[in-house]
Amino acid sequence: MDLEGIQRAVRESGLDGWLFYDHHFRDPIAYRVLKIKPAMCSRRWYYFIPANGEPAKLTHKIENENLDGLPGRHESYATWSEQREKLSKMLGGSKRAAMQYSPLNDIPYIGLVDAGTVELVKSFGVEVASSANLVQMFEARWSAAALESHLSAGKAIHQIVRQTFQWMGEAVRGGKAIGEYDVQQEMVRLFELNGLEANAPPLVAVNAHSGNPHYSPDASHTAPVRAGDFVLLDVWGKRREPGAVYFDITWTGFVGDQVPGRYQEIFEIVRAARDAAVERVQQALQRGEELCGFQVDDAARSVIARAGYGDYFIHRTGHSIGEDVHGNGANMDNFETHDDRRVMPGTCFSIEPGIYLVEFGVRSEVDVYVEESGARVTGEIQQAVVPILAAGA
Repeated sequence: MDLEGIQRAVRESGLDGWLFYDHHFRDPIAYRVLKIKPAMCSRRWYYFIPANGEPAKLTHKIENENLDGLPGRHESYATWSEQREKLSKMLGGSKRAAMQYSPLNDIPYIGLVDAGTVELVKSFGVEVASSANLVQMFEARWSAAALESHLSAGKAIHQIVRQTFQWMGEAVRGGKAIGEYDVQQEMVRLFELNGLEANAPPLVAVNAHSGNPHYSPDASHTAPVRAGDFVLLDVWGKRREPGAVYFDITWTGFVGDQVPGRYQEIFEIVRAARDAAVERVQQALQRGEELCGFQVDDAARSVIARAGYGDYFIHRTGHSIGEDVHGNGANMDNFETHDDRRVMPGTCFSIEPGIYLVEFGVRSEVDVYVEESGARVTGEIQQAVVPILAAGA
């Protein structure tokens, strides 16, 4: 655990401390930030890191070892009344403390502490603040090695996408019958060859299936891929090594040598929304402006709404990326949630607006890595629907 870093972040946030609490392993964030792995958690434990001074821990007497290895004075309790008395004493003098709590549950990924425990802490005269931005600092920021693993995975994934489009083109030109599942399994094979792993296989969606953002084929549910079809590939993966982080992109293609105007028209609207979101991030960082995830979503969504397709953009603009493909940093979201977490240096997230019509859907996804005074797209940027049967495709 980075005690010095946590206390510095708590002070900079204007808080008196950060209170960690768990029961029945409900808060995985606590274990990752504190870097502990209790064998059992059938009773409540608390760990308080003050802005200054020595931390304090409170555990039940029959699970007294739960916070072993963490610094600080240690108290134990047996009865509920003793627990409350000692928790109040632990927080004594604090006016404002962070917990894994989100006001109105705006950010449900952070709102892990039950309402009753929040009420209990408030009963001691302590205002409970959200730990959302603190969690970002210790969960979502990447090391240099993590960034390098992301870039390495990205190069491999872009090559896999190119190879997949080529494989599809060769199959269709050669009269071979292929379907979405066959394309997906070819990509799985290429993942294996390139030392990549993922929590699920890539999404391969043809025609109307591409209008469903989370459609994925399987052996018993797959559509054919033929000349004249529109194809969407959503591909994410990471290096098969400890500490590796994900790379996540979506590209679209047309099984033909000339892309019909309707497909390109919708793609260009989505591309403009994608680029507007990226530009919003880059300009804010260049100006030193504090930027929140919901504002990035607004930038992309407004482009699609002005084009008349606002009702067909049915998910957030982007998500945090880390060792899990959906990380624990700020999401670019003012649609599914109101994400007021800061866009923070050292973090990465996707930008992936989409328009989902009945007959087909378009999504264009890039990853954005945030640096101290700027941000960059970490991979290739699609500028047009790929004509899969064109020469050299």
